[in-house]
Amino acid sequence: MNFLAHLLLAGDDDGLRLGALLGDFVRGRRALVFYPGDVRLGIKLHRHTDQFFDSMPEVVKLRKNFPASFRRYSGIVIDLAYDHELAKRWENYSSQSLEHFDQEIYALLARSDRLLPDRLRQFMSYAGRRGLFAAYREKLEILHSLRGVGSRLSRPNPLHRAEEIWDELAPHFSASFECVFLQVQSDVSSWLKSRSTTTGS
Repeated sequence: MNFLAHLLLAGDDDGLRLGALLGDFVRGRRALVFYPGDVRLGIKLHRHTDQFFDSMPEVVKLRKNFPASFRRYSGIVIDLAYDHELAKRWENYSSQSLEHFDQEIYALLARSDRLLPDRLRQFMSYAGRRGLFAAYREKLEILHSLRGVGSRLSRPNPLHRAEEIWDELAPHFSASFECVFLQVQSDVSSWLKSRSTTTGS
């Protein structure tokens, strides 16, 4: 899953939200000690959700629809495609506008600047120039983001050509999204409940 989905799944808790953003930038267990407990929980939730999502039969099936040359990078495309689907259907999942949600996330990052790694600051600065997550409603923005991800990878990859396969794959993303996201929401709820029981909070 990508940033927008992780943030929505974190709910209204600022610590979980910050952890949702940090999840792709913090590696290993040792690094967790540098963050407050609620942020650590958010990072762990991010990692758990990624593992759950990537192993879902529906997602595994989606990967098989990709041409062989793209299959190694199918997870990146699916993650952004699902953020695209979520942005388009945002009003079904949140009572606030996506634009207002963007503002809340910026405010959270401003309050938490001392905890942010440089790479996350750079990403959010780049995202802000393009409209942050509200821009994810647009197909062209997703394709631009995929080109950006591809340019940052160390090995040659086909992500700059994602538009060649997008129109063929998009109906599969759209058709699978609601069922998959419902299962992810249920799993996140259960995971957080089990953590609450374990910690006694």
